[in-house]
Amino acid sequence: MSGSVNKVTLVGNLGRDPEIRAMQNGDKIVQLSIATSDRWKDKNSGEQRERTEWHRVVIFNDALGKIAEQYLKKGSTVYLEGQLQTRKWTDQQSGQDKYTTEVVLQRYRGELTLLGSRPDNQINNEYNKSEIDQSSELPVSNIASDLDDEIPF
Repeated sequence: MSGSVNKVTLVGNLGRDPEIRAMQNGDKIVQLSIATSDRWKDKNSGEQRERTEWHRVVIFNDALGKIAEQYLKKGSTVYLEGQLQTRKWTDQQSGQDKYTTEVVLQRYRGELTLLGSRPDNQINNEYNKSEIDQSSELPVSNIASDLDDEIPF
């Protein structure tokens, strides 16, 4: 069907550490369990209510998989975009067909953003703290006045 859209956007928390598996060709698959919650006030009792929905997420994108493996852990807050896919398999014991619906981040599609703060030990080590502090003390030139001289009107 032309013009259809299959896009899922979630902001939630990991319910457990990412599960990393390797395919036969060496590519990695990362599985996540993401919780999203709805909160509302019950009209009858006036109490706050909450319902949590769990989402299975599968990452086939190598770059996003590496980020998930390196930085995500149980409790991490993430923003992600993927596609909804239903997978079918046959249960080995019962012989019955089973189905599961997952949010899939494909090889060249999908987005994963870590939200919240990251622990101090995960800060990019390209610059140490003293180099960052020194760079903030560099003299500032008066660039704005130089630009005014070059404006043609």
